[in-house]
Amino acid sequence: MAKILGPDGKPISSEALAQPQTSHYSHLQRELQTHPTRGLTPSKLATILDQAEQGNLQAQFDLFEDMEEKDGHIAAELGKRRRALLVPWSVVPPDNPSARESAAAEQLAELVGEMADFEDVLFDVTDAIGKGFSCGEIEWHKPGKYWLPKTITHRPQSWFTVHRGYRQELRLRSNTTAADGSVGEPLQPFGWITHVHKAKSGYLERTAMFRQLVWPYLFKNYSVGDLAEFLEIYGIPVRIGKYPSGASEKEKMTLLRALVGIGHNAAGIIPNGMELDFLDAASGDPKAFELMMTWCERTQSKVILGGTLTSGADGKSSTNALGNVHNEVRKDLRSSDIRQVCSTLTRDLLYPIAVLNGLAPDGMRRCPVFCLDVGETEDLTAYADALPKLVGVGMQIPVQWAQEKLGIPQPQAGEPVLQAGTSTTWRQGTAATSSRAWQWPLGVAVTAAQAPVAVQSVSPPLAMAPQLAASARAPAAAWVEQIRALVMQASTLEDIRDGLVQLAPDMTLDDYAAAMAEALAAAELAGRYEVLQEAANG
Repeated sequence: MAKILGPDGKPISSEALAQPQTSHYSHLQRELQTHPTRGLTPSKLATILDQAEQGNLQAQFDLFEDMEEKDGHIAAELGKRRRALLVPWSVVPPDNPSARESAAAEQLAELVGEMADFEDVLFDVTDAIGKGFSCGEIEWHKPGKYWLPKTITHRPQSWFTVHRGYRQELRLRSNTTAADGSVGEPLQPFGWITHVHKAKSGYLERTAMFRQLVWPYLFKNYSVGDLAEFLEIYGIPVRIGKYPSGASEKEKMTLLRALVGIGHNAAGIIPNGMELDFLDAASGDPKAFELMMTWCERTQSKVILGGTLTSGADGKSSTNALGNVHNEVRKDLRSSDIRQVCSTLTRDLLYPIAVLNGLAPDGMRRCPVFCLDVGETEDLTAYADALPKLVGVGMQIPVQWAQEKLGIPQPQAGEPVLQAGTSTTWRQGTAATSSRAWQWPLGVAVTAAQAPVAVQSVSPPLAMAPQLAASARAPAAAWVEQIRALVMQASTLEDIRDGLVQLAPDMTLDDYAAAMAEALAAAELAGRYEVLQEAANG
């Protein structure tokens, strides 16, 4: 195999393709979760976060895993954000591509499409949104003439550590220490999809979004526990037992068991000489607990989705306008997530496949790019109204740009397309070439020189519009220049008014009279034409 260059331009060994790096890390594969949320206290939580900052990440990421598993609100909100990236994808060539680069992009798209469970891989990559980074280990194989990933396995974040050198580097946790004192084994090039997703700037140990969720999670857990204890005794009368002086410990325990039995069974026995008193039933208001739990969940929604009105409504501030504003924030987050994920998949998945199969001869700089398409297009009604006006004032708008904005694909040669018929109907035609398939009707938004020749069956009023515009253009230009000069010289509105009166005798209206005559004649003929058409169709 020829020399292989990684994304950084450094040569890598083909031995990395032989077997996954963790195949000899049996101590990691046998490792069990520590579940630090059991008995979690503020002191214990602070210790876990401090240990992570000192390089011991295992307890922190086990905590994050427990939080996502046990807190339904976090799981639901994070699931919305992660699944928003499971959209159609494509592989596009670099800017100004050559024919070879375009063909390489199509080949890469076909190879990636052959991967089994690629949507699962994409979902695993988004695990970095909450936990700061996500690592998927690639196992390569060559079933035919092309190298392809056989499997891409998500590895727990607790398997990794961070090496702090000139720059931070993710490494596999190992039981050995290098000669330079560094801990961990560097990740093999072309062996991993390593997606780092920062919720804030700073060291990697502190950039995970879950670090912003740990305290609301803890406070909500306390409130839920307090509410459960409150509900356990709510409505049950307080029971007081009295024992005589000199009672033994055995007699005291007998009385206590009777008190508990009466509370649950409404019946019990006590020794002679002992008494039971019943006080008022336990009362209180659970709204305080609910208020705390609601605050915690609203804070979690703000951290994950940037707002609260896309996850729940309180009946007070949940208006449609505010909901739309919060939804726009969610879209901004999705766009940011997509840019980061696409960059990672281009570097760690697309580029290795391209290099191993000879589809990236110019290196990373001209490698095809992985793209996620959210499928959102512009408002057709707004563009249908604006584009003809913009073209009418001389703005040159590329057809390809307009079709991409509106989500209308370029038709292939010979493919049936819609074309303009009369002013109120459309007919089906055939695309001669992809560049002529999408055109405006004559006279709607183009001048006579710009009018396309591929459009047929245009109504007379539309056909006359370019001629009328050309007839009125020359005299209008002179008139506008005189008025512009007058306005520039005037200091008050009265000066403009008097100046217009003085300009009127010097201006000729013959040209405008001729143009108006043509317009009136065209309107009369157009009316007759439409009447004849209606009669023929009726």
